[in-house]
Amino acid sequence: MTKKQRAMEIIALLKEEYPVADCTLDYDQAWKLLVSVRLAAQCTDARVNVVVEDLYAKYPNVEALAEAKVEDIERIVKPCGLGHSKARDISACMKVLRDEYEGKVPDQFEQLLALPGVGRKSANLIMGDVFGQPAIVTDTHCIRLVNRMGLVDGIKEPKKVEMALWKIIPPEEGSDFCHRLVYHGRAVCTARTRPDCEHCCLKDVCLKKGL
Repeated sequence: MTKKQRAMEIIALLKEEYPVADCTLDYDQAWKLLVSVRLAAQCTDARVNVVVEDLYAKYPNVEALAEAKVEDIERIVKPCGLGHSKARDISACMKVLRDEYEGKVPDQFEQLLALPGVGRKSANLIMGDVFGQPAIVTDTHCIRLVNRMGLVDGIKEPKKVEMALWKIIPPEEGSDFCHRLVYHGRAVCTARTRPDCEHCCLKDVCLKKGL
């Protein structure tokens, strides 16, 4: 079985196991997803979803957040960890949106990458979830699982994993596939404990590498 064939089987099985493939960060506007994904670095999505409620209550739009003092943003987002750097990036990013994009999030990958605090993972998430474009989000769950499954061979660098997956994952499947990996990585193929291979929907196609 080739990697591409294995990938297609895995995609089909994950669709059956997790029919709904949503982002686990709460948002109702594109700029809010930009903020939340920055806060999610080394923090759980669940905690981010709680913290941003206070942030948006005080700063309900791009303009308000762009005008806020960094230390005021930091005071609210501190529970997410790395408060100063995250607050600084959020402030700078909102200023760019306000000054260069009329308060809107750009829909081009390279423009997203140029925003303060936005890397490939964040840019892909925005492209896939907000704009419905082909995207592969190589977060920790994705990197861990695709190595174990044998879709990539011992690659840990996010960009290299992304490039390898583009070769075997159909573009229209990439975004939902990565969301399903998050669900599966939390429920079954976990990082902190031994993967529950006995109850895994992928046990017949997974190569179980890196256990």
